[in-house]
Amino acid sequence: MKKTPVAYSKRTEGDMTFCAIYRVALQVALQLDSCVPGKSDGLHMFVNGIGTATPTARYTKAQCWDAFRSSEWFARLDGRARAVVKTVLQRDNGIETRRLALSSLAEVFQIDPDTLHRRFLASAPELAAQAGICALSDAQLSASNIDAVIVSTCTGYLCPGLSGYLIEKLRLKSSVQAFDLVGQGCAAALPNMRLGSALLGSAQCQNVLSVCVEVSSAAMYLDNDPGVLVSACLFGDGAGAAVLSQTEHPHRRRIAWKDSESLIDPAQRNALMFEQRQGMLRNILTRAVPTLAAEDAHRVLDAVLRRAGIPSSQISAWIMHAGGRDVLLALEKRLGLQARDLRYSAAMLREYGNLSSAFVYFVLQAALADRAPGGWWWLSSFGAGFSCHGALLEVA
Repeated sequence: MKKTPVAYSKRTEGDMTFCAIYRVALQVALQLDSCVPGKSDGLHMFVNGIGTATPTARYTKAQCWDAFRSSEWFARLDGRARAVVKTVLQRDNGIETRRLALSSLAEVFQIDPDTLHRRFLASAPELAAQAGICALSDAQLSASNIDAVIVSTCTGYLCPGLSGYLIEKLRLKSSVQAFDLVGQGCAAALPNMRLGSALLGSAQCQNVLSVCVEVSSAAMYLDNDPGVLVSACLFGDGAGAAVLSQTEHPHRRRIAWKDSESLIDPAQRNALMFEQRQGMLRNILTRAVPTLAAEDAHRVLDAVLRRAGIPSSQISAWIMHAGGRDVLLALEKRLGLQARDLRYSAAMLREYGNLSSAFVYFVLQAALADRAPGGWWWLSSFGAGFSCHGALLEVA
């Protein structure tokens, strides 16, 4: 028997919701498309508030080495692996302390999917909220002033996403536009902010809350691979947030986003990435990363400075992600910088370790606290993809 096609003459509530979301997405896409080379990003965007947060527990390299030697993992790993950990934790690797969402270092060696997920669920929303509250206070805005919230993470997964937890904890208005971004690793902060710039330029929002939060202790994995072991010794937990606005703040330094550039090279995807093993995230970190980061950072910087007609000598503050000491040294060499130029990145790395996507918020906050001279500032992040992003800021 031949069936008669069903005709739909009315839109369901779900259809209308989808259409509304599609219209917003289309407006954002068109705004992003308007960010053509040779122009600024097509809008006025200002960074009007910065906030950061970390767990209270602070651990030194020496404490980490002692905890490792006392754990069952010391016997489970082979002699070469133990030597790698000893070298990283006892030499000057650019890191002295890290903040970890742990009551004791013994907890870090409890590595199973359920324990790691509980750690992320307990810590990521709280850290993100703390950073968001600090950013709102810095911008002298209330939660009701926020029109959109964008949250990036790569160290855990929640559904519903972290944005819902932030809406609840910060008491953002129920009509706020919420976006959860995943899979961009250490590079995520700038794509997050570029989405913010598109939302501001689409006339959908006046103020956007940008948040990156990472609980690296919830992505712990150990085996005999040197890259896995180095990762376990480098990363810390923390969150960064920024209030992005259409208009500048009347009572603080003017931080204007002028232009930006991105570079993604899928051919180098395997150089730095998370994979899944036994239901857990396992970080792949290769020796190629410092060179890749430096080369891509140079290409992104060169593209933006050529458009702006500005020599790199006019950059008065460098707000750079720091994957580790070797990455900073590679950046310094390739960009023709002095160690002092990367002092804010080096200082944050030494105190907090690699905070992944949250790191550049800490560096920007440090530069502002130090009253770094105004003029042109360069903000850059890089990570999984392999990807690199940069933005030219004009600071008064």
